[in-house]
Parts: sequence; C-alpha cells; structure tokens
Amino acid sequence: MNLIELILDETMALTGIDAISLVEHPAIEEDFIALNAQKRQLFAMQNQEKRLLMGAALVPDKPIYRTDGENEYYVYFSKDTVRKAMELFFKNGYQNNATIEHDYGVEGTTIVESWIIEDETLDKSRAYGLDLPVGTWMVSMKIDNESIWKRVKDGEFKGFSIEGYFVDKMNFSKQELAKIEEQEAALALSQIVAIIKRDGRKKSGKRVEMESFADYPEAVSNNAKRGIELNEKGGNKCATAVGKLRGQQLAQGKALSVETITRMHSYLSRAETYYDEGNTEACGTISYLLWGGLAGKRWAESKLKELGKL
Repeated sequence: MNLIELILDETMALTGIDAISLVEHPAIEEDFIALNAQKRQLFAMQNQEKRLLMGAALVPDKPIYRTDGENEYYVYFSKDTVRKAMELFFKNGYQNNATIEHDYGVEGTTIVESWIIEDETLDKSRAYGLDLPVGTWMVSMKIDNESIWKRVKDGEFKGFSIEGYFVDKMNFSKQELAKIEEQEAALALSQIVAIIKRDGRKKSGKRVEMESFADYPEAVSNNAKRGIELNEKGGNKCATAVGKLRGQQLAQGKALSVETITRMHSYLSRAETYYDEGNTEACGTISYLLWGGLAGKRWAESKLKELGKL
C-alpha cells in the first residue's frame, strides 16, 4: 500500500493549517486530556475549573489510513513539516480558529499553549500519560464557549484534528498548483488529514469501506469528457493533477466517495464564476467542466442533501 508524504508549499496563497477541530475520532488517533485546577496547578485559578484541553495536534511520521473509494493508501508528515506547520499556524494568527467535527466554526476557543516534544522522557505531556514521539506538535486549548465545554465534559469529543492545505510530494508541481484549481487541489490531497471519517477508519482489526456513488447523470460524464478534450487540445496546461484525475473518474463513470462529492460541490460552487461557455480555452472553463460542470454541481448538491450532509 502506498505511503505518501504531505508537505507545505509556501509559495501558495493558502498553505498549512488554518484551524484545529474538536472531534470524536481524531485522525492521528491520539486523545487529549482535560486539565482543571485539581489536575494541573500551573493552570489553577482559585478552585475554578480552567477549561483547558491538552493533546496532540500533529504526530510526525505516523501513517494515516486513507481511501478514495477505489484506492487505499497512507499519508504522513515529517518532523520538519510538523514544525513548519505549527510556526505558520501562529504566524497567520489562527490560534482562535476552531471547528466542530470539521463541519462548522465555533467561537470561544483559543490555543493558549503550543510546543514541539523535544525529549522522550522529560516533556510535560508524560506527566499526563501521553506517550507521544519526539517531534509531536502539542497544544493546550482554552474553552470559553459554554455549550462546547459541556459537550467536552459529556465526552462527545476525544481529541484534536487539523484542517489545512498541503500537497502530495509525489505529484508536487509548482506550475500545476499555480492554476485556478490550486486551493481545491491542495485541500483534496490533505483533507484526509483534516477529516478521517469514522466509516473509513480501521476498527477492531477490520477495515470498513467508505460508501461511494456512481449514479450521477450522463451529462456529468459528458462535461468531464469535454473538459479533457479541451485540455488536451490546449496542451494539457489547465487544471491540477487532482482536477485531471477527477475528470478521468467522471468521464469513466467511476464511483465517488462522500468526501469527494463534498469537495466536488464545494469546488463547483466557488469556481462557477470562472466558467465562460464562450471561452473554451480558458482554464476556468476547462477546470469547471473537468469537475462535472453545472450538472455535476446539481448532482453533488442533491446527493449530499439525500445523505443528510447538506
């Protein structure tokens, strides 16, 4: 099974981690621990529960299982990428950015502490029973949001999961990423890091397949075929590797995972402004067609509503 390294492309407008999500099933499979006045005096304030969560945001060299409905693979981050991602997170001022299950943003959370584990035995995470490798990015999150803190105390969330933009080192190309689709391409390659759905995780030694769908109308496939044809005519200069792959999948009638359908809807909703039916040489037009065009957007929206995802 392929093992793919995800990296930062610091030439991109969007790169790195832009939010930390509270989730029930962390992608890195590391739970956080709740800190209060009784558990850690450093954060104590006159018998008040301090509403602090400590946990791993990103673990280096840890294979994270992925499947796109057809292929299975693992992704991972090197120690260098973990550190760079942490530094960029704070340089961009994202310490107040948080979401719930990668679904919606919430207010009233702040990353108040952040560090990289440098010593196997002396790091303070060891005092809380966290056995994490050197190079792990640790964070403490302060929860001032009443409703979110109640859900934390009720045990609804088990850990942190990152959201961000990375690229696949195997297919890394600055030229391709400079095209109109670059942001969606990076998200498509990394959202796994941000979102590992429970139905795609390994449980009790058995892997559960992600549900996928191929019931989109012929118009979606025809749009993708048209996009491929126009791109080849222009020297294949438009779209990223992800956009080209999506076009091939749709043209061949391949099944798409729920995650891919979600990205498809997101991309087409934003990219339709660049579509110009009268300009078949424009990359915006070609990329839009590769992702299924208007027919693809309508089908993706309908499918997500049917699944209760929209």
